[in-house]
Amino acid sequence: MRIILALCMVLVTACSSKSPPPPKAPPEVGVVTLQTKPVSITTDLPGRTVAYRIAEVRPQVNGVILKRLFIEGGDVKSGQQLYQIDPAPFQASLASALASLARAEATAKSTRALAERYKPLSEARAVSKQDFDNAIASQDQALADIASAKAAVETARINLAYTRVFSPISGRTGRSSVTEGALVSTAQAAALVVVQQLDPIYVDVTQPSTLLLRLRRALAAGQLKRAGENQAQTKLTLEDGTPYDRDGKLQFAEVTVDPGTGSVTLRAIFPNPDGVLLPGMFVHERLDEGVDEKGLLVPQRAITHNQRGEATALVVGSDDQVATRIVKTDRAVGDQWLVSDGLAAGDRVVVVGLQRVQGGGKVKPHEVSPDQPDLEPTQSAQSNKP
Repeated sequence: MRIILALCMVLVTACSSKSPPPPKAPPEVGVVTLQTKPVSITTDLPGRTVAYRIAEVRPQVNGVILKRLFIEGGDVKSGQQLYQIDPAPFQASLASALASLARAEATAKSTRALAERYKPLSEARAVSKQDFDNAIASQDQALADIASAKAAVETARINLAYTRVFSPISGRTGRSSVTEGALVSTAQAAALVVVQQLDPIYVDVTQPSTLLLRLRRALAAGQLKRAGENQAQTKLTLEDGTPYDRDGKLQFAEVTVDPGTGSVTLRAIFPNPDGVLLPGMFVHERLDEGVDEKGLLVPQRAITHNQRGEATALVVGSDDQVATRIVKTDRAVGDQWLVSDGLAAGDRVVVVGLQRVQGGGKVKPHEVSPDQPDLEPTQSAQSNKP
């Protein structure tokens, strides 16, 4: 029994002699010190290309197509003949109109001579006043017949000219809807062919009307890069991801608001001398809105959200104490957020080791590169050991 009591006393003495455990070391975190710098503000807008001008070539007289004088899908010039309609009926109509004009002119000569002969006779009262008035009326009627015949001749010539169908614009032709021997009429619904001008070419994008208001305010304030009166510079990315090598201009005059959706169509114009852009292509348009001279960029991985959905960031103070800040992000710029409120230049924001830190605790910060992988600092240090 004495031996047991002695052992207990030894154990109690040993436990009481132990020192309290050392305090836990603060966790290591990687931080980025924020600095302001000029940031280019851009907006990416999905859209589609639209031909600059579209001409639906239609027949203006009825007849049979004798020839098609272009290659489908080829380029044509303004005023180039595309079709030849059978001119024979219209040549006959012109000849008939010319004959009617000649007959009217011959009649006018006769009536003029009669009126001139009756004039002195009427003054001498050798003929009645009524006969002289009838002669004058016949002369005036003959002159009116000449004018009518001339109009008929002009109409016949116009119809004959319409048998040669020309392209009203320069551009690229589509598929012809008729071939030689087809009967065409002025009342038909289908166009003979569609010619589209592709240089330059339009790009139409759709966005909410709030974006239009913002762009107009930025343009009025001089924040947009001006490329002309009421225009802004834009760039284009093709549907396969390659950038288009020519800049365009945003035209606000082409904007209309859809009352059903509240969206607007922004129209930009791009040079297309090589024909790379074709109507209907899906593209991405990048609008250079301007440059924020004091932009504050924060790595996206440093921004989290609380239970209320607010964007937050962990900031390390001068005493290495961590504080949670509610921030306001404007837009993404690459892999960073452009922050407009909640942070300032000189703040040290935690980007590595976020899961080991809580607001109000102390940390051991060290500066890291913004593009450093999100690894624990201890792991990074161990990986660098030989």
